[in-house]
Amino acid sequence: MKPRLKEKYKKEIIPKMMKEFGYSNVMEVPGLEKITVNMGVGSATQNIKELESASSNLAKITGQKPIITKARKSIASFKLRKGNPIGCMVTLRGDRMYEFLDRLLSIAIPRVRDFRGFSKKSFDGYGNYTMGIKEQLIFPEVDYDSIFSIKGMNITITVRNTKNDKESLSLLEKFGFPFKR
Repeated sequence: MKPRLKEKYKKEIIPKMMKEFGYSNVMEVPGLEKITVNMGVGSATQNIKELESASSNLAKITGQKPIITKARKSIASFKLRKGNPIGCMVTLRGDRMYEFLDRLLSIAIPRVRDFRGFSKKSFDGYGNYTMGIKEQLIFPEVDYDSIFSIKGMNITITVRNTKNDKESLSLLEKFGFPFKR
């Protein structure tokens, strides 16, 4: 079974993008390369169980085992030493990427209270888009009783074959991203 958004990309989005931007070849059309989900757990320096909880929640949300990120340098005021575990991240590609994006757009984002849309200013100039989510509880996979504290996460969508942010914005809008008007 193929993911719903992957089918939509191949059947609807590619022809629309080719017409809109005048591409002559299907391979010129921008597409999703990967989605990186990062969860920082700064309090893991005092309590390692918080990192384990965040890691298991991220695994439930994405369907893939996260890697533990470690501090690159020591910062005395934060009681942080180089090499201490401070977060976890997952890089999704292929079918898992499309499944995660589908769940994010159709299930998780509608559960956010007072949601007004994503900012169009979060592009990096190369067509990649980064957004922040304030709590992991918007995903139905997360059990409320299993979390130590509410953690946010950063989601970065990397787009391939794009020349500018305008093409990426058009692609993400066609996928159904709710951007601010």
